[in-house]
Amino acid sequence: MTPSQGNFRSSPIRWLLSGLCFVIALCQALPSLAEARQAGIEGMSQEEVVRLGERMYRDGILPSGEPVRAIAQGDLVIEATMFSCSSCHMRGGLGSNEGRVKTPPTNGKRLLQPAYTGGQADLSPEEFEKLPKLGRFPVRRPAYTDKTLAEALRDGVDPTGRVLDEVMPRYQLEDRDMAIMVAYLKQLSFTFSPGASETSLRFATVIAGDVRPEDEAAMLIPLQRYFDDRNVQVTSFEKQRKKYGWFAEDMARAYRRLSLARWELKGPPETWRGQLEEYYRQEPVFALLGGISNGEWRPVHEFSEAHRIPCILPITDYPVISENGWYTLYFSKGPYQEGEAAAHFLKRTIDTTGSRQVVQIFRDDRQGRALAAGFRETWLGLGLEAPKERALRGGEQPTRELVLELTGGDRSAVVFLWVGEEALPFLDAVAADAGRPEQVFLSSTQLGKSFAALPERARSFTYLTYPYRLPQDERPLADHAKMWLSSRKAPINERRISTRMYALISLMSPVFMHMKQDFYRDNMLDVISMRPDQPTADYERLSFGPGQQFASKGCYIVQVSPGEPRLVKKSDWVIH
Repeated sequence: MTPSQGNFRSSPIRWLLSGLCFVIALCQALPSLAEARQAGIEGMSQEEVVRLGERMYRDGILPSGEPVRAIAQGDLVIEATMFSCSSCHMRGGLGSNEGRVKTPPTNGKRLLQPAYTGGQADLSPEEFEKLPKLGRFPVRRPAYTDKTLAEALRDGVDPTGRVLDEVMPRYQLEDRDMAIMVAYLKQLSFTFSPGASETSLRFATVIAGDVRPEDEAAMLIPLQRYFDDRNVQVTSFEKQRKKYGWFAEDMARAYRRLSLARWELKGPPETWRGQLEEYYRQEPVFALLGGISNGEWRPVHEFSEAHRIPCILPITDYPVISENGWYTLYFSKGPYQEGEAAAHFLKRTIDTTGSRQVVQIFRDDRQGRALAAGFRETWLGLGLEAPKERALRGGEQPTRELVLELTGGDRSAVVFLWVGEEALPFLDAVAADAGRPEQVFLSSTQLGKSFAALPERARSFTYLTYPYRLPQDERPLADHAKMWLSSRKAPINERRISTRMYALISLMSPVFMHMKQDFYRDNMLDVISMRPDQPTADYERLSFGPGQQFASKGCYIVQVSPGEPRLVKKSDWVIH
């Protein structure tokens, strides 16, 4: 906690937000669950207490359904629903940094021990006692007791008698609500999550369905090579720790021996959940890393959510698109995102107030339906009239007659042709027609490298969705990734599988370091959410934030240049 500082120049609102979250989280150092039962929750199960406490911590909602309230700056009544405890101290309770504002860890393990200054702030008393006396920093504050925590919470005074900054709210909770909050926070990030120990971390990667052996190798081998590299470093740090004692401890405690299990899912997707449960029963893991599926990912997603197991950047074109997920972080929304991007681009570049026809013709398969759904749902969400649609089944092909039927001969019509290479002869055939659509959109994911064969005379009115870094821009980053892969004899896959796995490895290396010894699943996701934007060989950038499920949030709209085919940007990267 920060004492009153009259010359502090940061924004009062920022301190207000941080202060409220800090005060809420102080509750966790109050009595244990057994003691809290004396405050009026004797008849409640531990599961119910934790559930209600979690809602208070994450959403700012009391068990009664009313918002949590506090007093700030002397007389300002505020509600925690606007900025919950977890928005400052994060879901794992290990704190965060934003500019000059450092929000400290507030789990009971930290509050109920002395707080030291400088680089020793996170030490336990046992670790502090191992230091030579001349190397010890002063104690910033003694351990909180129930009494001093209550005084800090209600009166704004820390255990040394210092008055806390006035923007720190004085927190208002009835005894029963306080007991519930205390019980929840006392168990928050208190013991290592399953799959973690003092010496090791266990992970798994999921191979779902009918994946080609070369694609599986492109996903699995880079990840295993990274684990091998990391375990060599563990041996090195173990030697340093024995030689240099505590002075090497801070670095060494960020390292654990890593193991990677291969969870292969066979048979129809409806059987996968049972297979996952059996794998997990036999050997609980800390998180799922990578993974690959040509189709369904929902069973894995739902398994991760149910067990609160992080699933980090699987290779799938069909993620679960939901506002409620937390534990699965995807590269992107796949083809759905291309349709979504096309809708935003079109809304910004045409007049939508007239009678212009907007038409979708899509192949009736998983990919075509995802593209069409991304456009349709986004277009409707922008308050626009639903597009006319036609699904092509079997060997059915797009024709002049079909387009004329759907557009009604409107020369200003825009047609989204979510099909594969069969779009090329159609475009060549209609390019010279006086009544052709004004604009036609295709998916580069469906076309693949066939975009280079786009008929010359159709290029002026044909647009492509392109969800990756442009080919002419990707070489420096791609070369770096391929150098790392080649040096470890890992395959380099044309489907961007191996380079995406290199992006996952580049993300996880600093995450492990910043977690230090705090191996809690929610903390790992919190640390990932605070990572800066990450440029990659495949995506313009991966960006992160609390609760965000999709790291790549952009897509280019491009055209093919005349003459030698080259992709030309018609939009920025982030267009929604």
